[in-house]
Amino acid sequence: MRSLIFISLLLTSAKSVQAQNDSLFIRQAYDAALSNGHAYENLRSLCKDIGARITGSAEAAMAVEWSEAKMKSYGFDKVYKQEITVPHWERGTKEAGWVRKKNGELIKVNLLALGGSIGTDGIMEGELITFPSLSALQEASEKEVSGKIVFINQPMDEKQISTFRAYGGCYPIRGNGAVEGARLGAKAVIIRSLGMPVDPHPHTGSMHYNDSIEKIPAAAVSTQDAELIQALVDAKESLEFVMEMDCQSFPDVTSYNVIAEIKGSEKPDEIITFGGHLDSWDTGEGAHDDGAGVIHCLEALRILKELNYQPKHTLRLVFFMNEENGNFGGKSYAKIVKEKGEKHVAALESDRGGFAPRGFTCNGNEEHLKMLASFESYFANYDLHVFDPGYGGVDIGPLKNEYEDIPLFGFVPDSQRYFDFHHAPSDVFENVNKRELELGCAAIASFLYLLDKNL
Repeated sequence: MRSLIFISLLLTSAKSVQAQNDSLFIRQAYDAALSNGHAYENLRSLCKDIGARITGSAEAAMAVEWSEAKMKSYGFDKVYKQEITVPHWERGTKEAGWVRKKNGELIKVNLLALGGSIGTDGIMEGELITFPSLSALQEASEKEVSGKIVFINQPMDEKQISTFRAYGGCYPIRGNGAVEGARLGAKAVIIRSLGMPVDPHPHTGSMHYNDSIEKIPAAAVSTQDAELIQALVDAKESLEFVMEMDCQSFPDVTSYNVIAEIKGSEKPDEIITFGGHLDSWDTGEGAHDDGAGVIHCLEALRILKELNYQPKHTLRLVFFMNEENGNFGGKSYAKIVKEKGEKHVAALESDRGGFAPRGFTCNGNEEHLKMLASFESYFANYDLHVFDPGYGGVDIGPLKNEYEDIPLFGFVPDSQRYFDFHHAPSDVFENVNKRELELGCAAIASFLYLLDKNL
């Protein structure tokens, strides 16, 4: 009995020492990020020296070069590119849009084509018909809609504490608005931007067509302009909409996921993938979406290397290409690694902006959720409190199709300001806070350390 008690005490003592060592390492990771970090300058360079990085553009190609060179500069064990095929859509000349009142007065609005939309083939105009939601449009008759330009003025639900839930509730107006409008004979569809504040910045984003239904132009106006249009409608004004968009799609092109690794010491054939998406929309600079995410993960790997951490598993950093309009980077990555016979044991994504960290979510089984919950105490002094079941990310999502039992983790920053900038011209480097960005890098480095040790 005494020997059993002694062994139990030894095990308890060993766990206590290990916990202290883990806490010390996490403190060092935070110190490295906050006192001697590279993240803010790297994000500045990505945003200013490269710029917006829509798939198929020269900027996207230069971003691949920039990423490969930056990874090599840090001396990771392996750096390489993974060839993929991606779509190529261009906005063309700047969009133009006006509301025309019955008396002929023209009111200019801030307009952005939705990603993947067709152009207007010159100036398009038509009677404007307004709906408060996508469901209201779906319930309308063809007689009401045919030959008109549809405006869907469905705001994000400001009562939602998580702005991502509010976004999810409104996404269908952007994704499916053109299909539903065309089904009823509309000439074009305009939507209220998916943004929380009322401001002059229109938000773009991906939309879809149905091959069996005629394609019509689709665009977003700023929330400020949406309010203006609604006020005119409420005042019983008879309105027309005038617009011109020059966007078009081109043949697919070759691009790359950019990858860096630190090889595992005990289980080198077991891989933990983590990263974000390198591409962005062509407005703004893609600073929060997803410049911050790829920089979070690059800096996390740099910090682990700087602290001489030798992981058990191979840590693989991936800058995915083409999340915004097809996710061919994520889909291709999952298929390629499965075909190569690789063993993937976990994945993590950062794609929710560069704001102050709040925690992590997990799409996994009960054991994975218990492991995630066990990490919470390590982050108590760093203001992280979200360690819950939830979503991993778009880029890493396809891994679940190839590795059914793989846990997918999502980095969760504060969400309240994300949709001020999401897909908008205002998503620029100047709107990322240096300290909040660095805290995110430290949180991800620390999480990867704990994940590697506990899998």
